[in-house]
Amino acid sequence: MKKYIIALDAGTTSVRAIIYDKNLNSVGCAQKEFTQIYPKPGYVEHDAQEIFACAYSVMTEVLLISGIAPSEIAGIGITNQRETTVVWSRETGEPVCGAIVWQCRRTAEICREIEAAGHAPYIKEATGLPMDAYFSASKIKWILDNVPHARERAEAGELLFGTVDTWLIWRLTGGKAHVTDRTNASRTMLYDINKLCWDKKLMDIFGVPQSMLPKVCSSGEVYGEFAFMGENIPICAIAGDQQSALFGSGCFSAGEAKNTYGTGCFLLMNTGAERPRGKNGLIATVAASALGEPVQYAAEGSVFVGGAVVKWLRDELGFIKSSADTLEIARSVPDSGGVYVVPAFTGMGAPYWSMDARGSIFGLTRGSGSAHIVRAALESIAYQSADVISAMEKDVGVKLETLKVDGGASANDFLVQFQADISLLTAVRTASCEATARGVAALAGLTLGFYKNREEIAALPTNMEFFAPKMAAEEREARLCGWHKAVKAALYWAEK
Repeated sequence: MKKYIIALDAGTTSVRAIIYDKNLNSVGCAQKEFTQIYPKPGYVEHDAQEIFACAYSVMTEVLLISGIAPSEIAGIGITNQRETTVVWSRETGEPVCGAIVWQCRRTAEICREIEAAGHAPYIKEATGLPMDAYFSASKIKWILDNVPHARERAEAGELLFGTVDTWLIWRLTGGKAHVTDRTNASRTMLYDINKLCWDKKLMDIFGVPQSMLPKVCSSGEVYGEFAFMGENIPICAIAGDQQSALFGSGCFSAGEAKNTYGTGCFLLMNTGAERPRGKNGLIATVAASALGEPVQYAAEGSVFVGGAVVKWLRDELGFIKSSADTLEIARSVPDSGGVYVVPAFTGMGAPYWSMDARGSIFGLTRGSGSAHIVRAALESIAYQSADVISAMEKDVGVKLETLKVDGGASANDFLVQFQADISLLTAVRTASCEATARGVAALAGLTLGFYKNREEIAALPTNMEFFAPKMAAEEREARLCGWHKAVKAALYWAEK
């Protein structure tokens, strides 16, 4: 009996396979990290072949760990890091170069040139996106302009483009399906979110041949089959990680919001059928919906470095051995001692949108120790999210009372409590913290008929924890003032 779903979560630093039952309970998980490649300052790459190898490996491993047979798997849903750009040969399947990661800043000059040519207003209206190196289009252009013979091969129809979902499905189906969904397409800067189609003018602006682009589908339908351990398993859901987390958090109605604390932090609010038009540095994007459901939109604020600052503390500074250490260390000092970390390692996202900002530490004194820096780094995650929350409240004209939180870093009680304190709202955390994988599993369940509608998904039991604000108003204002002074100084450093 086919009663399980595999959620394949291809994130920025690792790939996970989680098996869910029909009640969306996790019954098995396997995870594998892949290599982060930094060829030059500001450059970030992944090996697309390694990502696929990790995906295959964790799906095999999770079945062995759980003891569940491939014949019991009803379908696979894929959620992925967005914007990361893979270009490969249609004939051989070989990538022409390393995958350019969403964090990569190498195309900042391309973006400045396109903005100087006057294209930014059209791009913002069609795509909902600001002109920034974050998105896929300038990355494709860079590949076609810099990899030998890439442009002529692309114009001859020999090359394909995809975000990580597209790449994985193309590989899993043996090259039979070259597809994406609307949530990922809306992050490429080539997709008109009003007309819901690839835009010819945008393709011309960035010099991207249409033959490279995948077919755009809903977030829940059958795209192809994966021949795995003697079974043909349908791939039946795709969603960019943040839209998947919005769905997995149960934010099905306009006005409901979540924040995912992963490598970056991503605050999304469901805006229903109405496309948001942000005036405070927010993005308009397409939310996840299954085949036959009406299209929904979301307002989004993107923080480029969230949980990644914890990996920096571990890997580059050696202040911690594991991310779990930060909880005890942060609580070992009464405050950050006036230290502020602005982790703009790859620029700053919403609401600032500075491609050139770089990481900084301010307020150091002779008494500042590693514990103060660790605490300040954790606090920076909440401060950045607080700025996005403030921008979103201005855009929608409503004070957020609650915020659903998920992602790996949200397991840290200190961080979630500080977020509640500094943003003056109640943070709501589910027991699993895995809204991203849960979301694409729920979308796959809709496709497979496990659930008749979203109401059935919403009715499934979940355990939640609530973090109410406790900080005094005067302290909150003082800390935010210090944070904004630090951001201002970091942005000044980036000025040409």
